[in-house]
Amino acid sequence: MIKKNKRNVPVLVIDFGSQTTQLILRRIREIGVYCEVVSHDNIIDRIKEFRPKAIIFSGGPSSAFGKFSPKVDKKVFQSNIPILGICYGMQIICEQLNGKVKKTNKREFGKAHIKVLKKCLLFKGNLKTLSKSQVWMSHGDEVVNIPSGFEIIAKSENNIAAIADTKKHIYGLQFHPEVNHTLKGKEFIRNFILNISKIKQEWKINNFLAEQINIVKSKVGNNKVICGLSGGVDSSVVAALINKAIQDQLICIFVDHGLLRKDEEKEVMQNFKKYTNAKIIYVNARKLFLKKLKGIKDPEKKRKIIGREFIKVFEIEAKKIKNAKFLAQGTLYPDVIESKKIEGSKQKIIKSHHNVGGLPKKLNLKLIEPLRELFKDEVRSLGKELNLPEDIIGRHPFPGPGLAIRIPGEITSKKINILKNADHIYINELRKYNLYKKIWQAFCVLLP
Repeated sequence: MIKKNKRNVPVLVIDFGSQTTQLILRRIREIGVYCEVVSHDNIIDRIKEFRPKAIIFSGGPSSAFGKFSPKVDKKVFQSNIPILGICYGMQIICEQLNGKVKKTNKREFGKAHIKVLKKCLLFKGNLKTLSKSQVWMSHGDEVVNIPSGFEIIAKSENNIAAIADTKKHIYGLQFHPEVNHTLKGKEFIRNFILNISKIKQEWKINNFLAEQINIVKSKVGNNKVICGLSGGVDSSVVAALINKAIQDQLICIFVDHGLLRKDEEKEVMQNFKKYTNAKIIYVNARKLFLKKLKGIKDPEKKRKIIGREFIKVFEIEAKKIKNAKFLAQGTLYPDVIESKKIEGSKQKIIKSHHNVGGLPKKLNLKLIEPLRELFKDEVRSLGKELNLPEDIIGRHPFPGPGLAIRIPGEITSKKINILKNADHIYINELRKYNLYKKIWQAFCVLLP
C-alpha cells in the first residue's frame, strides 16, 4: 500500500543542483519504491516529517570545500538512516566527516571504468572483486582522503570511485549510477534501496489510482471541479481520473490559444465526448493570445504571458459555473522540480511552468493536482488503468505554451500556420513508418 499522507516517504533525494536529479528519482520509482526530492537546507525537518528509510545525496555543480557551497546538517550522519552520496554527494560526505576533497589535476568527464577493490553489498550480484565496469563520470574535484570508518571499495584510473562505511551504512559513488552510460547503475541503486536499506517494493500505479479517487471524492464533496483540458496526456489523464471519481461534477474547459497542433482542437473535442461523460466548454481565444504575444521574443516572457492569459480565461468561465470550487491541473513532478531553485546552488530554475505556483486569490478556486507526484511514464501507466486509448496516452509530450516555444522569436499567425503544417507532415511520416512509438519526443521547430 502506498503511503501518501506526507508522513512516510521511503526515500528522500537531497538535491544539490544536479542536472540528473530527476533520473535518480526515476530509477528509484522504476524499482517500485516511492521517493521525493527535497532541498538540503532543511534536511532534519524533512527527515522528521517524512520518516525516510534511505537518503540519497545528488550530484551538483559546486565544490564541497567551497565557503558558500551547499552543505547538510551533520545530524543526518547520526540518524542511523542509510545514505548514498552521488558525485558531489560523495564529496560532501567526505568533506563534512573530516575527509579531504580538492581540485583534480585531471577532470573526469564521460565514460570511464571502475575496478572493484572490496566485496560490498552495493555491488552484490553485479560486480565481483577486481572486476571492471563502465560508468559515467562528471567531476572536476576529487576525494583524496576518506573519513575515519570508511574504506575505498572501487577506483577509476584516476580517482577514488566508491567508498563505504558499512557499519553506519553510508556509501559514496564518484560516478553517476542514475544515467544509462553507467551499465550496472540501476542495479547499484537497487542494491542500496532493497538490500542495504531493506525497503519493500510497494509503489504500484493501481494503488495510486484507487487512493487518488478516494482523495478527490473526499476533498470535493458535492462541489464542482473545473479541469483545464489541453488534449495532452497529462490533462487527459487528470480529466479521466476526476471523471471516474465524481462524474457529473466535472466540467472541462478547453481553451484554444491557437498554438496547438494542426486540427488538435477537433481531436480533443471528439475524444472526450467519446471517452468521458464530462461536460466540455470550448473557448476560442486565438485572437486574444496572438494579440498578447505580439512583439514578444523572449521564451520566458512568452510562457508567463500565456500562463497569465490562461488564468484570465479560466476566471471568466469559472464565474459562469455555480458551485465550482476547484480547478484540476495536470501538474507533474518534473514541473514542480524544474520550477524550483535549490538554495545554495549555482543552478538557476530550469524553466517556469504556468501550472506551478498556485492560483490568484480572485479566481476563488482551490487546486487539485492528482498527478503532482508522478513522472510522465507513470502518468501513461495511470492512463492505461483508466482505459484511455493509446492515441491519447501514447502522445508525445507537448508544452503548455504550445507552439509558442517552438517558434524562437516573435509569434505571428503566418509562422504558426507554417509550423502547424510542417509538424503535421513530420508526425504523419513517423506514424506511417512505425517510428512514432519508438521516439520519446519528436517535433518541428521554426527557426528565425
